[in-house]
Amino acid sequence: MSFAERRKERAKEKQLQKLEEQQCEWNKIKKPTNVLFNIILSVLSLLCVIPFIFVIIISFTDEQSLTMNGYRFIPEKWSLYAYEYIVSAGQNILKSYGVTILVTVVGTLLGLLLIGTYAYALSRKTYAFRSFFTKVITVPMLFSGGMIANYLVMTKVLMLKNSVWALILPLCMNSFNVIVLRTFFKTSIPDAVVESAKIDGASEWKLFFKIVIPMAMPGLATIGLFLTLGYWNDWFNALMYIDDKSWVPLQFLMIQIQNSIDWLASNKSMMGVEGIQAAANLPKETIKMAIVVISTLPIIFAYPFFQRYFVNGLTVGAVKE
Repeated sequence: MSFAERRKERAKEKQLQKLEEQQCEWNKIKKPTNVLFNIILSVLSLLCVIPFIFVIIISFTDEQSLTMNGYRFIPEKWSLYAYEYIVSAGQNILKSYGVTILVTVVGTLLGLLLIGTYAYALSRKTYAFRSFFTKVITVPMLFSGGMIANYLVMTKVLMLKNSVWALILPLCMNSFNVIVLRTFFKTSIPDAVVESAKIDGASEWKLFFKIVIPMAMPGLATIGLFLTLGYWNDWFNALMYIDDKSWVPLQFLMIQIQNSIDWLASNKSMMGVEGIQAAANLPKETIKMAIVVISTLPIIFAYPFFQRYFVNGLTVGAVKE
């Protein structure tokens, strides 16, 4: 290589270095801008947290003080009457908590197993019936048998009325979750990894549990959170299939308590002087907030367990240098 050619190459390298330095300078965030972004994000975070804190404060406010002074961050008089009324009115509240936790845990694990295996099979190009079962899972997203058909299947065919499985099975399988997880498997599980595991003698089950699941934890955590929220907030299946009080979940019990209070407040004139006095002492507003706290606070503690998997999920497919 001649001396002139070397000089040209060095000049090109210097130009590339200058361009990279300029790009780095453009990508840098100045300190004032960084401070401004931190302030904006802090304000947005407070706007998300403050409403829930306000709900907690109202739930501990005295009902008469709330009626006289309205909603305040610092109430004139604190009270636990709303929570005491819920505990006294819902004598089986601890049992309902247990039912909801049982349904949520079992339903989430079973749903992850069924959705995960179904989605993984659909994501493999070598699966012969992939097209057929894709249509099978897509049709329920567009057409449904309706409420009457679902009720007849659950009660007359499967005989699951007044059973814990009536609260688990209807939400266990979801077409949307299957399609989301199938796409995640397609983009995150390389075919080379699957083929190398099969060459080493791994069975399909060992391949799925030992290799696929650890690599797909961000996607499974996302679907698991969807299932957890769905089971925890579900009350409609209890309304449809549960008459036995021993299997009443927490959300449905809270709805029953709220309906009882609304009925007493609207029909107080029918119950005489004692009924009017009892209705006047009912925590009509604070109990709504107490119900929100009781039904929401436990599920908040589930988010930290899913957070690190969401962070990993954000970086899936990112370019690494």
